[in-house]
Amino acid sequence: MSREFELCPGRRVGGEQPCFIIAEIGQNHQGDLAIAKRMIRMAKDCGADCAKFQKSELEYKFNKKALERPYISKHSWGKTYGDHKRYLEFSHDQYRELKKYAEEIGIFFTASGMDEMAVEFLHELDVPFFKVGSGDTNNFPYLEKTAKKGRPMVISSGMQSMNTMHQVYQIVKPINPNFCFLQCTSAYPLQPEDVNLRVISAYQSAFPDIPIGYSGHETGIAISVAAVAMGAKVVERHVTLNKTWKGSDHQASLEPNELAELVKAIRTVEKAMGSPVKQLLPCEMACNEKLGKSVVAKVTIPEGAVLTLDMLTVKVGEPKGFPPEAIFDLVGQKVKKNIEEDETITEQAVENHVKKVKC
Repeated sequence: MSREFELCPGRRVGGEQPCFIIAEIGQNHQGDLAIAKRMIRMAKDCGADCAKFQKSELEYKFNKKALERPYISKHSWGKTYGDHKRYLEFSHDQYRELKKYAEEIGIFFTASGMDEMAVEFLHELDVPFFKVGSGDTNNFPYLEKTAKKGRPMVISSGMQSMNTMHQVYQIVKPINPNFCFLQCTSAYPLQPEDVNLRVISAYQSAFPDIPIGYSGHETGIAISVAAVAMGAKVVERHVTLNKTWKGSDHQASLEPNELAELVKAIRTVEKAMGSPVKQLLPCEMACNEKLGKSVVAKVTIPEGAVLTLDMLTVKVGEPKGFPPEAIFDLVGQKVKKNIEEDETITEQAVENHVKKVKC
């Protein structure tokens, strides 16, 4: 089982801890602070553990030509990609306001630092953990500097190979042991055949000393619930207030009713995972009493007879007698009283019977 660590104050992840659910608001707030607050409240009301944004210092994330590139799209908020991103980017003061609001309503707040300067600001903002987006997972200098900040890290793995993830582990682990990997495929929306949930198992085998989670961009909740059943200890999903809004992430996001259903389903699955010990449970006793079968006499068996298999059969019997799995143990034993055909075989009817203890 993966080791545990404290991801947020008072909230551990890994081991037997409940799945940590991140509502990824990203830039689905449309550049509107009021909408951003509504989305934080929605995440809280739906039962998510954390509301997450994406913070960029644009001149450090993009070069000049990338920012000057014309952006002709139905999702565009400006004539160039730089204009588009500036429209959606909150200021430092706005981030401080959002974090304060999240604290007031009782939900953890963080953001993906999309470049090294954004990480510096988020560190100053005192977020509980750093989220590393898939685009920076193979950015090794960034990873090293972020790890040295000493805050827990959640690292997505979209667009990466297993070899790269081994390198990431080797860079981060000696500096900062408190991190986890999320299986992720960077497509929006993500088709089921490209999810590859089995990577979760591969990560669990390759990195047994860190928690493994899942960051999904698919539609619906079934795949994310399945990830939890496979042992995902962190689940991140994009959220929106309206999938029809302008923006490329909305279509792959969950609306409030879906997020609430996801949280409910995850908590149900966690309960259902239960114990690995297979045994008759108290809740099964009524069914067992009503329909559980016993060994009964197939023919009339006289006192002193030695039981053979052809004397015995299995039926729902009244009263209860030997359970079906004891039928072979009864062969060769002597009966000490007459047993009528169709009569239950009870312990009192068998000589020197010693009850076997189930382990």
